[in-house]
Amino acid sequence: MVSGSGTQSDPWVLATPSGGSSYTAYRDEQADPAVLVCLVGKTELTYLLRALDDLHAWLIEKADWVALGASDEQRPAVEGTVEAWARLSSNPVGGWYGQKKGMRGRFGVYVPPVLVAQGRAEIAIENRKARIQSL
Repeated sequence: MVSGSGTQSDPWVLATPSGGSSYTAYRDEQADPAVLVCLVGKTELTYLLRALDDLHAWLIEKADWVALGASDEQRPAVEGTVEAWARLSSNPVGGWYGQKKGMRGRFGVYVPPVLVAQGRAEIAIENRKARIQSL
């Protein structure tokens, strides 16, 4: 169950796909560029807000389940995963959606649950591997 409306004063309260950790997220449309802010403990991660629409469009195009993947910026992402797509020079922004150098990774952990909260995707876990598809 997700609570919150996705604003700074009423952020989404989410869980990572594995369910192991909770975090909050909200849209900051006043930032330039607009960002999705994810607060994980005391750590603040930011991703371009357009990532939500871009990821949803990519999932619709894929028309199938896609592995999420999860890796820090310093580690390579597994090819074909959401994490890898969020770094590709061929994605709609031509590279990283993450905005803080050194903390641009983990897209596959923190952004997909927001799409689920918006009712635009679903996540399934099978054999400890998380995957997503558009709705």
